[in-house]
Amino acid sequence: MPKIHNPKEEKTFLIIKPDGVRKGLIGEVIKRLEQRDLKVVALEMFHPNRAEMDNHYPKDEKWIRRLGEKTMATYVKYGYDIKKDFGTSDLLRVGKTVRGWLVEFMISAPMVKMVVQGVHAVDIVRKIVGKTMPYEAEMGTIRGDFSADSPALANTERRAVFNLVHASETPEEAKYEIKHWFPGQKIFSYKRFGVDE
Repeated sequence: MPKIHNPKEEKTFLIIKPDGVRKGLIGEVIKRLEQRDLKVVALEMFHPNRAEMDNHYPKDEKWIRRLGEKTMATYVKYGYDIKKDFGTSDLLRVGKTVRGWLVEFMISAPMVKMVVQGVHAVDIVRKIVGKTMPYEAEMGTIRGDFSADSPALANTERRAVFNLVHASETPEEAKYEIKHWFPGQKIFSYKRFGVDE
């Protein structure tokens, strides 16, 4: 008989990005996760190198083109000229530029990486951190409460969006990112009072 998956055992991956660390939000982020009965089961402050960060982000054309599409959608929404800022309207080239800015930003300062466990951890953590674009994130979420950045501003300044945290979007992505960032490292198991009892 196959083992029944326990929703309490789901794990996800989260990074507090350079802007979150610089704003002093490490404790706030952990507090908000723990208030929702999630457990931090691995935690480390680190400063990644370019190769590590480059391997964090997908390199497939579909994902890179999606970055370009999101960028184009912002430009259309606000009536900006994408060719003026990027020198092209080719979505793949725009996506490659944005991906490069992401890598540069993520290696610019120390960050905090963690594995978080709990009921529907991937979805709950995404809900806690809020929409990817801080200016769209609801008040009460980490991004909504502590950032108002937008891709329109970031693109004109030729940088990544300052959105404080990264959280895995799917269980498959979480599995890859945990393996990438915590290779061979111990993921702890413990019971939380009032949660696991």
